[in-house]
Amino acid sequence: MTNNKIVKVGVVQATPALFDLEKSVDLVISWIEKGANDGCQLLLFPESFIPCYPRGLDFDAIIGRRTDKSRNQWLDYWNNSVEVSSESIRKISEAIHKANLFVGLGITEKESIGGSLFCSLLYFDNLGKLMGKHRKLKPTGLERYIWAESDGSTLVSFDTQLGKIGGLICWENYMPLARMAMYNQGVEIYLAPTADSRESWQNSMQHIALEGRCFVLAANQFVRKSDYPKKYQDDLKDEPEIMSSGGSVIISPMGEILAGPLWNEEGLLIAELDFSVLAKSKLDFDVVGHYSRKDVFNFEVNKQPDMLKT
Repeated sequence: MTNNKIVKVGVVQATPALFDLEKSVDLVISWIEKGANDGCQLLLFPESFIPCYPRGLDFDAIIGRRTDKSRNQWLDYWNNSVEVSSESIRKISEAIHKANLFVGLGITEKESIGGSLFCSLLYFDNLGKLMGKHRKLKPTGLERYIWAESDGSTLVSFDTQLGKIGGLICWENYMPLARMAMYNQGVEIYLAPTADSRESWQNSMQHIALEGRCFVLAANQFVRKSDYPKKYQDDLKDEPEIMSSGGSVIISPMGEILAGPLWNEEGLLIAELDFSVLAKSKLDFDVVGHYSRKDVFNFEVNKQPDMLKT
């Protein structure tokens, strides 16, 4: 821990190019360029920014039966999801290298073998190298119909020149043991891409900052019903015009809001993370230090890798 370090970070709250991989890549690159122009050293995008979080669509989910309509919707989503080894990710990597900043990017990921999709968080260093990825451990509700589960092998964190970076996706952040797995890695900059735009989400982010004594960056999409392709408008007829109002935020280890929350618009939240605050916050509480009580509690995570140095 470097006590006098200042790190400038940005959180992207934006409308994705829903169900359009090519436009999604262009959109990500444009926000990376904006973040670099504003002096950010780290940029976080929302959950499944590529190709979108398909809020409001039910994929005709009926227990014991599938429909042609659901398979066609799935095909559309699958076709516009992204492989980590693809040309799309290469273009993003080049843009990151040019911009010289670290990036956390939420995607729906597909594999070259098999047809399952995963809700993933990709971690890039400032040279555009993919440091690693985290796949959501437990998709929530109907998300389980479109996303597969992960395991402890992608509970990753990275020891970088900016600090120790890691995080969880959306409602994984409600899993106490998943949070503890990240705290045990010594995470200092905690990334929390999400699709939750309820005001109560702010309380959870503030709690994690205080509990983990870490900086918390939470990024959400801003999405209106009219942003969806025309072919999905009938499926969304009962949805409100603003389907995701955002609520992106940056919080200090003392629970203080440094930027945001941002509601009902796109924008780039920027804050300077003062690592002296991080150090001082450990005086009276340290979840993996003097408050951990290892003489009382045992904690183990199956398959979690050691922190990776970059």
